[in-house]
Amino acid sequence: MERVLEKKCNKRKGAVMDTFLPYLIVCPMVFMAGLIDAVAGGGGLISLPAYMIAGVPVHGAIATNKMSAAMGTVAATYRYGKSGFIHWKRALPCVVFALGGSYIGARITLLLSERSIQILMLFILPVTALYVLRGRSLDAERVPYSYGRTVLLSVLISFCIGIYDGFYGPGTGTFLLLLLTGLAHIGLTEAAGTTKVINLSTNISALVVFLLNGVVMLPLGIVAGLFSIAGNYVGTRIFTEKGTKFVKPFILVVLVIFFIKVLTELFG
Repeated sequence: MERVLEKKCNKRKGAVMDTFLPYLIVCPMVFMAGLIDAVAGGGGLISLPAYMIAGVPVHGAIATNKMSAAMGTVAATYRYGKSGFIHWKRALPCVVFALGGSYIGARITLLLSERSIQILMLFILPVTALYVLRGRSLDAERVPYSYGRTVLLSVLISFCIGIYDGFYGPGTGTFLLLLLTGLAHIGLTEAAGTTKVINLSTNISALVVFLLNGVVMLPLGIVAGLFSIAGNYVGTRIFTEKGTKFVKPFILVVLVIFFIKVLTELFG
C-alpha cells in the first residue's frame, strides 16, 4: 500500500512542480496560516486546503503541509519559550505522548481515506464553535488542578490530539488550546506555549513517517516553510503585544473555514 502511494505521489510531483502556480497559491496562504496558528492554533485549516487547491494529491498535501507547518512551529515555539509561556516541567510529558500519538496517526493515514474523519468533523466543529461562543472566555480564571491531575489530563489530551494530527491535522492547535484551558484548567498563556511544543512534536513525528514513505514534496514544502516561519513570527508578536483578545475571533474564523471546506468536499 505504501509503495502504491509513493508511486502515485511521485507521478503527480512532476506535473505539480512543473509550474510556479502551486507556489503562488500555497505560499501566501501558508503565511496567513502561520500567523493564525501562532495566535490561536488551527493554521492547518488554511494551509492544507491551499495544497489541495494547488493540485497536490491528498496524501502529498497532508505530508508536505507537515513540513511547512513544522518549520513555522519551530519559530513560534522559540518565541513562546523566550517569552516564558512554556512550563517545561509540565510540557515535556505531553511531548512524549504526543510523539507516540502522532506516529500512530501518520501510519493510519497511509492506509485509510479521509472521508470518515471529514464526516466526524461535521459533528465536532459545530460543537466546538458553540463551546467557544457560549463557553467562558479562554482567559477566564479557572481553579487550577493539582500538578498530578493537570499532567494526567494534559498527556491524555496530547496523545489523543497527536493521533488526530498525525492522521489528518487541521484544527490541531485550536483543539489543543480549547482542551488545555477548558479541560486541564491551564492558563491561556501557558496553554498557548504548551500547544506550540505539542504541535511541533506531532508535526515532526508525522513528518518523519511521511519522509520515510516518500510522499513529501520537498521543494514546495521548504519554500512554503519559509513563509510559515514568517507568518508565525508575525503571529507571536501579535499574541505577546496584544494579549488574548484576538484569540477567540481567530478560533471562530478558522472553525467556520474548516466546516465550509468539509461540506464542500463531501457534497460539492
